[in-house]
Amino acid sequence: MGIANVGIVGAGTMGTGIATNLGRHGFAVKIFDNRPGAVEAAIASARGFYARQVEKGRMEPAEAEAAGARIAAVDGLDGMVGCDLVIEAVFEDFDLKAGLFETLSRLLPESTRIATNTSCLRVTDLQRHVSNPGRFLGLHYFSPAQVNPVVEVVRGEATEDAVIEEALAFCRATGKLPIRCRDSFGFAINRFFCPYTNEAVRALDEGLGTAAEIDAVAKEAVGAAAGPFFVMNIIKPRINLHAIRNLAPLGPFYAPAAGMIVHGEADRPFEIGEAGEIPEQRRREITERLWLGVFLPVLQALDEEVAEPADFDTGAREALKFTRPPCALMDELGRAEVARILDPALSRYGIAAPASLARVGNISR
Repeated sequence: MGIANVGIVGAGTMGTGIATNLGRHGFAVKIFDNRPGAVEAAIASARGFYARQVEKGRMEPAEAEAAGARIAAVDGLDGMVGCDLVIEAVFEDFDLKAGLFETLSRLLPESTRIATNTSCLRVTDLQRHVSNPGRFLGLHYFSPAQVNPVVEVVRGEATEDAVIEEALAFCRATGKLPIRCRDSFGFAINRFFCPYTNEAVRALDEGLGTAAEIDAVAKEAVGAAAGPFFVMNIIKPRINLHAIRNLAPLGPFYAPAAGMIVHGEADRPFEIGEAGEIPEQRRREITERLWLGVFLPVLQALDEEVAEPADFDTGAREALKFTRPPCALMDELGRAEVARILDPALSRYGIAAPASLARVGNISR
């Protein structure tokens, strides 16, 4: 089955971004949202994006006009009938998504592929609310979906092989870099990105450095284009806390830091300010805490075969803009140094050393 017509449920930031990407790459898009004016705003946003691409010489005027014309509003979920694929992009609430999939299952033919854009809920749990669950999978886009090249293609327990292969081809046809993932809390990228931000807040809570110092060190430690506090302020502390809390089943290391709870529940931005000169000892302590936040989750996820090492590094480079991706960075540091960095946390949280620690030195090769 080929994919030519795509439905999107949810015209928020992610739904708008996905629609914009698909329209540009020749796909007919139907978009629905029950909030008044949301779909109209999404279509206007897409057309505005195309107009800016014309101004920058990246699209021809005729291409921009055709792309905008491919995105159409529908008045209800029954408007998704006739789509080859329907992507859900609503708020990260399990009951909301589950109810939506039950409704779509009643409306859509058994052959229509259904995908969730969830970033943190388990695909397998949602899949149980879909008739013919073999057609259901995760397609986790990263913001801004108009331009961010990465999509995690997530297999639920019942997802058919042919559906995964079709989704990988679909992503490539839309200019994306698909990462094949096993279903797990946080999938591949949020599995380490959320703990990385959480360790940054723990370091702040414990007085290891200011937010500005931690952000400055992160640019060296993982080669981040922007530090964790700057990024959390963009994506909103409330949303980041919600994503961290969804990793709770993975164990106490993944529990949100006290400061993360305070800022997240109030949805209050972190005050960053200026870093100034950072003493070398403080720089080193901050670096190791940020490395811990990345290394331990990646090694545990490798044990679980969530994704391949190259995919973790591709996601870090392309979705998060880390120029020092985790597997390559661990290989650079060596097994003994990585073990030393992990050891305090293993003791503190009562965690066994990941078996994949033995692969350090050759993980990314």
